[in-house]
Amino acid sequence: MTRSGRNPEKRLRAGRKRTASSARWLSRQLNDPYVQKAKAEGYRSRAAYKLLELDEKFRLLRNASRVVDLGIAPGGWSQVVRQRSPRAAVVGIDLLPTEPIEGVTIFQMDFMDDAAPGMLEAALDGAPDLVLSDMAANTVGHKQTDHLRTMGLVETAADFAIKSLAPGGAFVAKVLAGGTDNQLLALLKRHFLTVKHSKPPASRKDSSEWYVIAQGFKGQTET
Repeated sequence: MTRSGRNPEKRLRAGRKRTASSARWLSRQLNDPYVQKAKAEGYRSRAAYKLLELDEKFRLLRNASRVVDLGIAPGGWSQVVRQRSPRAAVVGIDLLPTEPIEGVTIFQMDFMDDAAPGMLEAALDGAPDLVLSDMAANTVGHKQTDHLRTMGLVETAADFAIKSLAPGGAFVAKVLAGGTDNQLLALLKRHFLTVKHSKPPASRKDSSEWYVIAQGFKGQTET
């Protein structure tokens, strides 16, 4: 027994229960400068820096007045929106619980629910000029299946953006390695003036994630 009353052998055995993948994740978190920076600067996750870096490059938040945050939990992106556009109305949605954020309306529900789009639009009391999606499907370990499931969310988010955005608005979404599927890419190019892919520095080099940034929404057109 130690002075704390803990049995070191018991602690060691407990440590051995950790899987190799979880041990790697823990080690990466402990040594990640973005994780440490987020804690020091009050952001809820390191993901906040991805949006900060995307904003520096594409000026997404400069004139944002109504913003939708799809996959809001734990809230890092909405924190950035509130910081850079404090007058913007912000609404977020996620299956996971999210601690309240001042000035942000949060729905804990499935974005794929038929009622979700209407609730998001009603909460803003007007058309959004920025739709953000950091959603990703829970992985099952099969690369192709994981890609298809996540891209399904991206396609639904893009459909929502196209149906709800104000003219001139923007859409940002996380995609996986290989970027946006050709069919979706063609759809975005038809509805937005510019469509680009970007991997912000805060996105880990070994991660398969990229972001698609569609700006200059043309308004409702024939699809």
